[in-house]
Amino acid sequence: MTQNSPPLVLPPGTSRAVAALPEKDRRRLDDSVTRLHTVNGRLWDAEDRVRGASLTAVQVADCKREIDQLNAERNALAERADEILGALADAGRSDAPLHTETLASVVDRLSVLTLRIWHSERASSRDELARRRVPALHRQREELAAALDALITDVISGSRRLPVPARYKLYGRNDSAVTEIKPSRHLNRVIAFGGLSECGKSTSAEFVRQVCGAQRLKIGYLLRQAAHRQGLADPYALSARRQAELLLGELNRFAEAHVDTQLFTIESVHDDASVAELKQLTGGTLQIVYLDASFAVRVERSGMPAQAVAAKDEIKMSRGAHRVAALADHVIDNSGSIAALRAQLRRIAAPAGPVRLRTATPYGLGLSAPVASATADFADAIRSYGPAVRLAALTGSPGEGSWIAGWSDLDLLVVAEHGVTGRITEALERYRTALNGAASLGLTFVTPDELTARRFTPRLAFALHQLQQGHPVLHHVPDLELPSITRAELGLAAVRELPQVILTMRRLRADAGPDTVRQLYKHLVLACRLLLREHNQWETGPDRILTAVSRLPELPAFSVPPLAEISTAWRDGASEQALKPVTTAVDQFLTWYAAQLAA
Repeated sequence: MTQNSPPLVLPPGTSRAVAALPEKDRRRLDDSVTRLHTVNGRLWDAEDRVRGASLTAVQVADCKREIDQLNAERNALAERADEILGALADAGRSDAPLHTETLASVVDRLSVLTLRIWHSERASSRDELARRRVPALHRQREELAAALDALITDVISGSRRLPVPARYKLYGRNDSAVTEIKPSRHLNRVIAFGGLSECGKSTSAEFVRQVCGAQRLKIGYLLRQAAHRQGLADPYALSARRQAELLLGELNRFAEAHVDTQLFTIESVHDDASVAELKQLTGGTLQIVYLDASFAVRVERSGMPAQAVAAKDEIKMSRGAHRVAALADHVIDNSGSIAALRAQLRRIAAPAGPVRLRTATPYGLGLSAPVASATADFADAIRSYGPAVRLAALTGSPGEGSWIAGWSDLDLLVVAEHGVTGRITEALERYRTALNGAASLGLTFVTPDELTARRFTPRLAFALHQLQQGHPVLHHVPDLELPSITRAELGLAAVRELPQVILTMRRLRADAGPDTVRQLYKHLVLACRLLLREHNQWETGPDRILTAVSRLPELPAFSVPPLAEISTAWRDGASEQALKPVTTAVDQFLTWYAAQLAA
């Protein structure tokens, strides 16, 4: 609608009649009538523009297309309003006189008359004829408002019938109805970045692309593609609604061509009107992120003179860029550290969600009696700390049911607020004392904010994935939210983690001896597990992992004794028996790995 033009005010009798409708219908009617009035304002502007003497033939054609599109939208909205207003009519009086137009048609006329009064009043200071018309236009509006109230009274009482509301407008189409564009079923999530100059839109979109695998797109590119496809010279001259339809159409095309892409980003959002329409079209699919930073911060980061940044701001603000903040789902203060920005972006791009976790007592994890008793005491202690401790679990072999006394470690995961670090440390010391050397204890302590910001290692990601797959926990608070870890993410994490494991395995191999058999074996199993993940194979248990990896191309089968034999030899002080087959398998793996990566 024309900027600052007055809203459409329904006459009192009509307002009272509408108030009797169900709440859902009132909301739908309000939306339809408000949008109808907005479209009429845009139509007025488009018809003014097309009369410009300096327009080229191409620009006139564009304006004509815009007018046709707005007229189609105007008729669709009027039909929608009539469907709702029709509920006011008394359907029992089929012999009542038929009125010449529908209720929405009168509302549409009232909208146009409201705009005509406003434009005439603006022109009255320079146009004497317009000034003289203003009083007559106000009388016309009063008469039309009174006539609408009288018509609604007659319709409710049944003394007047309304014509069929369908308008059957074609506007170059073969069908009679205007089809509203909807998001493709492959368009899962879209993040739109807005903000003033040098606020970090591109930096944020690139980070989400690199870390979350998003498809990064520019709004200008999408509009140009749509314009080329539909023969439009200037898509920016179209109404905000039509621009939004063009944007959604191109997003749908990309989504249908990249069906595996779960997330799209679009930048830069500088037009509040079109992105508001896009949000309405896409529903929950679109999230708007507005990046805010002070002018001084933006100038400093840009490396440009302050005047240059101010000039860019002025252009963007003229299009409504600063008003996007009011529409945003998330407003990020980007005046701080890059770590803070990225944490917020990760929470938006990959939000945490509620998970169903399985709780088990330490006595149900296959632990020896002394270890289970010490673990139970530790679980009771941290449970008493209240909601600051969100989760505690033994990951790895206890969760997989393959814990072996004297061989397996206790890998403890604790999710808790940073403020209880001291109390967790005290509980951990008591835990170690109670274990009395029965098992080696390793702690992974992470805060809830670190998890929701997805600032964690690949190994921790795998532990979280195991919990989400049903591996038991010792304790968790109700309604706990954790980041969802997919197998695809773990496959990529394996690519990053495997090189470090290989380097450690080479170091252990160089120092191989009876005392290092346990570490060398465990790193061999870990390297094989990561390699299998890269091949989308998900085996558990060391024996099964070593068997499965030997089926990879050109990798010979390992002649490693079963874990039960190796662990028994370790506990009995006979590690020399396991050293030779373990080092042979490590050498085979490292030789094969070097050959796979050879140029």
